[in-house]
Amino acid sequence: MDKNILMVAVRAAIEAGAKIMSVYTDPNADFEIEKKADNSPLTIADRKAHEVISGILSSTNIPVLSEEGKKLPFDARKEWNELWIVDPLDGTKEFIKKNGEFTVNIAYVKSGTPQAGVIYIPVKEELYIGDCEHGAFKMADIKSISQNETFDSLISKASRLPLNEKRDSFVVVASRSHLSPETEEFIEQIRTTHPELETVSKGSSLKLCLIAEGKADIYPRFAPTMEWDTAAGHAIIRAAGKEVYHTDGETPLSYNKEDLLNPWFIAK
Repeated sequence: MDKNILMVAVRAAIEAGAKIMSVYTDPNADFEIEKKADNSPLTIADRKAHEVISGILSSTNIPVLSEEGKKLPFDARKEWNELWIVDPLDGTKEFIKKNGEFTVNIAYVKSGTPQAGVIYIPVKEELYIGDCEHGAFKMADIKSISQNETFDSLISKASRLPLNEKRDSFVVVASRSHLSPETEEFIEQIRTTHPELETVSKGSSLKLCLIAEGKADIYPRFAPTMEWDTAAGHAIIRAAGKEVYHTDGETPLSYNKEDLLNPWFIAK
């Protein structure tokens, strides 16, 4: 996609991360935790991050589908050939636990396929960018970016993904908060052909980031997720030369569906 538009998403993610951290690090902050219709938590940090991202992305004139935004009917969305899919604070449970494993996710989707994605980890100040034309990258120590920063100048300071790291074990990444019996059974099946199997647990979209980095071989998810949970990580994985499939191992996930619930999937 256009590098200038991608940089708008980068700025939105980083500024949202700063807003989240202002709540996270305030010793007197009340997270104002509410329960949504599906019983998942919602905090003031989710709402503040959504406001920041929506405001910044509005300059692109590309419609936004956000977890915390107005839920538009499919009759309105089906006309969108391109859109942003946003999770302003992915890993709200991890945010509440204060374990640092939460992210800001912004994806650019065209014709149902994630073409570019940005994931920002506010606590670690780490940034992942993926674009199917330009590749996937990881940057450290990113707390803010200057107004004259360009995509090219930003990635000149980045590591290209996947990383070339050697390891002896076959690594399966799993959810920290949502490990289903079906996922556990799938992992045990893998162990029969990979006795050196190692499992790594992470929260939020960090699991997809591990696949993009090449630090994990496979991420099976046989439990519910929504499109905004996976779109940005899926884009980054695709930019790193990998894919997120239905459980058939052949059909990639698609987005802006009538039902925004993802099917079970395998990232590898």
